[in-house]
Amino acid sequence: MSSELKYGFKKVLNASVEDAEAKVREALAAEGFGVLTEIDIKAAFKSKLDVDFRPYRILGACSPPLAHRALLEEDDIGLLLPCNVVVYEGSEPDTSVVSILDPVQQLAVAGRDDLGPMADEVQARLKRVMEAV
Repeated sequence: MSSELKYGFKKVLNASVEDAEAKVREALAAEGFGVLTEIDIKAAFKSKLDVDFRPYRILGACSPPLAHRALLEEDDIGLLLPCNVVVYEGSEPDTSVVSILDPVQQLAVAGRDDLGPMADEVQARLKRVMEAV
């Protein structure tokens, strides 16, 4: 089941978080994205707050050619990179959730209409990632 958020795209999978993350990474790679950053929220909350939390990972996905183009346009656009993808344990047993930030919404805060076509291209790729998982 797939749905749209105001700021991204969301899909519930009948899969473990580990399996969902593997599918996400494979689909990202097929669209030319790598994962530059990874944050394990469950581990961070346990180590920093001594709080138990469900499995929840934030992946910073980046297409180097597209990021390069964006940075050539504006140095500070790096504040809006990379595209975040989250994978977490669903509320139903044996499910996980994948959410991807909408780059059109993300880059809109820059107020640069000339970045629209690039944002549209990234969005199309990330929608294909969502379809593939």
